[in-house]
Amino acid sequence: MSSVIACRSCREHDLKMVLSLGRMPLANALLTAKELEEQEPTYPLELVFCRNCSLVQITETVPPEQLFRDYPYFSSFSDTMLRHAQAIVERVVETRSINTKGLAVEIASNDGYLLQYYKQAGIPVLGIEPALNVARVAERERGIRTLTDFFGVETAERLVASGEHADVIHANNVLAHVPDLNGFVHGLRLLLKPTGVAIIEVPYLKDLVDRCEFDTIYHEHLSYFSLTALTHLFGRHGLTIREVETLPIHGGSLRIFVEIDNNQPTSKNVTEMLNEEERCGINRIEFYEDFARRVAQLKTSLREVMLGLKEKNERLAAYGAAAKGSTLLNYFEIGASIIDFVVDRSTYKQGHYMPGVRLPISAPARLLEEMPAYVLLLTWNFADEILAQQGEYRRRGGKFIIPIPQVRVV
Repeated sequence: MSSVIACRSCREHDLKMVLSLGRMPLANALLTAKELEEQEPTYPLELVFCRNCSLVQITETVPPEQLFRDYPYFSSFSDTMLRHAQAIVERVVETRSINTKGLAVEIASNDGYLLQYYKQAGIPVLGIEPALNVARVAERERGIRTLTDFFGVETAERLVASGEHADVIHANNVLAHVPDLNGFVHGLRLLLKPTGVAIIEVPYLKDLVDRCEFDTIYHEHLSYFSLTALTHLFGRHGLTIREVETLPIHGGSLRIFVEIDNNQPTSKNVTEMLNEEERCGINRIEFYEDFARRVAQLKTSLREVMLGLKEKNERLAAYGAAAKGSTLLNYFEIGASIIDFVVDRSTYKQGHYMPGVRLPISAPARLLEEMPAYVLLLTWNFADEILAQQGEYRRRGGKFIIPIPQVRVV
């Protein structure tokens, strides 16, 4: 465990506080029944802003080995994620002319949810995934060649020395997890072919602030990116963001297309977004000043709704044993006195307990078996998918409480 005293990107020391969530358990450290007898470690969770390069980041770094070697998140349990992955792969195959002699790499490749579509197209693949349990699933169930390692300069150098060069590198929702941002980005440059492209997705900082998505702040997410901060980071390593797209997934994300700098102009989208970020003040501390106040208001609103339902003797449950759910439940102090249980589709999470609040995690079938009157939707970023899956629960009169960006009942 270490505390940030300099920006992870530019190494400047002028960091300003944005939001403090106090001490929190690790959001993905699900508990077994035996571990309920033990005291959980907690760590400060504080969000700060770098005035020099505009990177927003948390101040504590939990060692990656502690966070990611045994990981409870499997991307393939989300139909939304599978459709999202298939669409970008089909687009890349069509537009980049990658053939059977090429190489598609994904960093943080999880259970092979994305690379399987390249493999189906006959394109050689390589996954890089540090979570041993997840990598085993990718290899055994999908036949995805997977290197179990954390990506950085050393990993890239080893791959290049063995003759591996990538036509395309995907890095979805991993850059935020990286302690050594400069090492990661330099590794990308080493591994890319001169004509290659890195396609990187990150949750978008502006959406996080505008929509009060504070629950996406947890110890795995070390950094929170604007296009401004990403431009500084990649430019430092001779890489250019050629194109940027906004995506609705995960409450609002950026997808950037990065290439080795060859003095070609960037797209109109990149220029326009950088200008818009400057206009709205994303590179100034004033942009963030009322964020903490709005989070406090959201806490008051959600607790009032849920405590009001408890006073009417309504049974309450929650859906989604995700990291964001851990942040919300713990910071809003919504535990066993309010909620009876949590459900999740992932069989790897069922039978465990939520960190901090220690709520039991069951299969979604429990909703129909016990019919709690209301379910707090912790994985609100997959609301459409989950509400569709839970059609029968809703037909029987069950309702969902969606907490972000404001409390509403559906």
